[in-house]
Amino acid sequence: MSFDEIIDRRGTHCAKWDMMEKLYGVPTDDGLAMWVADMDFKPPQCVIDALQARVDHGMFGYFGDDSKYRAAIQWWMKERHDWQIDPAWIFTTHGLVNGTAMCIDAFTKPGDGVVLFTPVYHAFARVIEAADRRVVECPLAVNDGRHEMDFDAWDAQMDGSETLLVLCSPHNPGGRVWTRTELEGVAEFAKRHDLILVSDEIHHDLVMPGHTHIPMAKIDGIADRLVMMSATTKTFSIAGAHLGNVIIADETLRKTFEKRMNALGLSPNAFGLFMATAAYSPEGAAWVDDLMAYLAENARIFDAGVNAIPGLKSMPLEATYLSWVDFSGTGMSREEFTRRVQDDAHIAVNYGPTFGTGGESYLRFNIATQRSRVEEAVTRLKAAFADLQ
Repeated sequence: MSFDEIIDRRGTHCAKWDMMEKLYGVPTDDGLAMWVADMDFKPPQCVIDALQARVDHGMFGYFGDDSKYRAAIQWWMKERHDWQIDPAWIFTTHGLVNGTAMCIDAFTKPGDGVVLFTPVYHAFARVIEAADRRVVECPLAVNDGRHEMDFDAWDAQMDGSETLLVLCSPHNPGGRVWTRTELEGVAEFAKRHDLILVSDEIHHDLVMPGHTHIPMAKIDGIADRLVMMSATTKTFSIAGAHLGNVIIADETLRKTFEKRMNALGLSPNAFGLFMATAAYSPEGAAWVDDLMAYLAENARIFDAGVNAIPGLKSMPLEATYLSWVDFSGTGMSREEFTRRVQDDAHIAVNYGPTFGTGGESYLRFNIATQRSRVEEAVTRLKAAFADLQ
């Protein structure tokens, strides 16, 4: 397939394109949807074929015998991440927001503190607060334009009421691929404060050339408190499948999680299982390799354009397709630079403050779209901030 093919998603019940006028005031007819983390590319043909086979068969009953599905996950983790898992460790949730919520429900109680390294994916705080737990924000440091861990500061914040830590690895919205040393630091931090560690690695396949993601499960001495989360949805442009993997090696944690899954009667939809099984394959792997080469060039073009505008600075993107742009150098209020992006450039983006402390001067741009649209976004931003140039 060609990633350059424009696919008109308007009028298809697409949140990204059909909701941007209601949510952001960006006109549907000429707006650019660069907010929610949903790619504008068709998934690999093997995924489309798997769904078509179901449609052709014409029967849509309960899914049985998930051994091939589990084996596909096992193959992918070994082949792509050098991580050996047992198929019995896998739970399937209704996406990873649901997986996070399930972990909070299973491993914490109302009033407990749940630690987030902010700014971070906004849905984490939403489900924590909805479950009557407390969000404990540990702000990431920004050094030389990139996010870094600050364990000394975070240690001083802990008061003993915290029971769980949600790590985003690779990091959304900053695009960091955490190093082994940093991940070892996270493991030690979790042990020092007796925290269950939930590692959301939904972006682990979306790593830019020259960088290597390390699964938290490969860090020594953390397995007895570790819950791993991954998914096909972000990787293969099938977000609507709402399918996630919660992978737990420790038997005690696994039994606790399984009990809550059973109590809530959760089970996955068959269409997602067919799609995931097809995606985790050699054909899917080749598609991801092509995708990342395309996204790397999109990032290069977008960053060059944005960084050429005085006062704007995008964080170097090591992973994900989400550019985190700092507008603090403009001297403008948040309302003013946001107005220019939305009202003048007609681009719908995510607001930095929704990601927590540290996001105040930022906007997040989704560059997983056709290159012509990325180039158009740069042109519009340059025009919207022309007075600074």
